[in-house]
Amino acid sequence: MLKRYEMPECPIDVTLTYTDRYNLLIAHNLLHGAKRFSELKNRMGGVSQKVLTDHLRIMEENKLLTREVFATVPPRVEYSLTELGHSLKMILDVLREWGTYYKENLNK
Repeated sequence: MLKRYEMPECPIDVTLTYTDRYNLLIAHNLLHGAKRFSELKNRMGGVSQKVLTDHLRIMEENKLLTREVFATVPPRVEYSLTELGHSLKMILDVLREWGTYYKENLNK
């Protein structure tokens, strides 16, 4: 995953660089509101804590999500999509459509 300052020239390359599997799954899970780390981890199945942490940090650095720390004991942290992060919905919608189409037509 590239950092924001290593922006590729080609728009398709930008999309493929910033929308890997885990980023899209994270975005999908945050589309309808903020989630805590444990909620995201549980919703994403087999993702390891390290992989999820790494992707959340990179997505925050790339301004796709925000991390809010609440001053409670124990501390509570929530992740939510930025406006830029919400724009990933258009990609998720197309992926959902294609996945449905593929499943329906695979054995025809």
